[in-house]
Amino acid sequence: MNAVVIAVLVMLILSLCRINVVVALAVGAIVGGLTGGLDVSTTVSTFTEGLGGNATVALSYALLGSFAVAISKTGLPDAMVDLAIKMVGQQGDSKRKTYSKVLIIFIILAISISSQNLVPVHIAFIPILIPPLLKVFNELEIDRRLIATVITFGLTAPYIALPVGFGEIFHGLLQQYMLDSGLDVAKREIPIAMLIPTAGMVFGLLFAIFFTYRKPRQYKNIEIANQSNTKSSYTKKSIAFALLAVIVTLSVQLTLSQVFDVDGMIFGALAGIAVLYFSGSMKVSQADEVITNGMKMMAFIGFVMITASGFAAVISATGDVEELVTSSAALMNGNQVLAALMMLIVGLLITLGIGSSFSTIPIIATIFVPLCIELGFSPMATIAIVGTAAALGDAGSPASDSTLGPTAGLNVDGQHNHIWDTCVPTFLHYNIPLIIFGWIAAVIL
Repeated sequence: MNAVVIAVLVMLILSLCRINVVVALAVGAIVGGLTGGLDVSTTVSTFTEGLGGNATVALSYALLGSFAVAISKTGLPDAMVDLAIKMVGQQGDSKRKTYSKVLIIFIILAISISSQNLVPVHIAFIPILIPPLLKVFNELEIDRRLIATVITFGLTAPYIALPVGFGEIFHGLLQQYMLDSGLDVAKREIPIAMLIPTAGMVFGLLFAIFFTYRKPRQYKNIEIANQSNTKSSYTKKSIAFALLAVIVTLSVQLTLSQVFDVDGMIFGALAGIAVLYFSGSMKVSQADEVITNGMKMMAFIGFVMITASGFAAVISATGDVEELVTSSAALMNGNQVLAALMMLIVGLLITLGIGSSFSTIPIIATIFVPLCIELGFSPMATIAIVGTAAALGDAGSPASDSTLGPTAGLNVDGQHNHIWDTCVPTFLHYNIPLIIFGWIAAVIL
């Protein structure tokens, strides 16, 4: 069996058996490397050398976690909770609670979508916004699997469909690697081609909201350790400095990323921490504890992404990605309908293991584009196939920051499982519709 398939299956099976994702990725990489013909030494060295690929992102998230905990010391999260609780009806006031639930879900969805374009901070908002709202979710008996599904939609659908923010990067990669592979497409055609696949994600979101997770779910009110000393301690001054720190963080990040074209998350977080430090909102005696607690909160994401980078390096070194596509092409026998489905499934397998649709594009475009041209697919259909195949698996992958981010925010009190409460729900509600709607787009475009 193909090494890519084996490695991904091993990783997924171990994850579903509640084995830690870091361990599952490492074991999957070793099994995949050995199955793909690499010896033990080469497999281990390739995995080790590949670990540095996501080191910058891991450090960025660690510092953002520190900034989030520092913000909690100002009392801003408690102010948000107090404001949100005012929207919640008294016990028995079911109509008002329903309105409050709808409003909160809509706000979280809007913020999640905006984090990809209007204020492109990606998952940086999650550790600041979600943990203090857990008490509100508990009061409203909101199923956290719904919140995870809503956030993941906001983190993925916008970059697939909209050519702004992270979408501009995704569409730019699609255009560039398709050109390098022999097909010149206009950038303005990409949003049109990706419209039908994105509609599949919208369908999945609505299905989750109005059917799957509409029933109340009860959770225990557990005090969050790093927020326990800040309850009801905020003042107008502390809130003002907290808002200033958020603005400075976003400004530094956006300036570095948009003007200087570099990753600004690290220095954006440092700038925000500096504002809180010099304003007196975070005392000198608290600084070490605050930063350490923040890093602990986001450490899981960092280690998973570092390990996923090593996993991707081993899978690429085996050369079995190309073999997987070649063997799939042999089964297609010139059938466009079957070919489109096979390419989408291959894309799903690759992205589930790597955890990044952006990193999947270079791997699959060089193989899929010539294959699509040979099979007679139109340029628009080719865009839909490659774009959807790359996006498939981002939602639902245990190694994706689109699932790791929601889990980091929803599990701070230990009541939200990464695999069963984030990955499985987002996989079912987004990947299955993406395959179906992406398949339709490939056939009709």
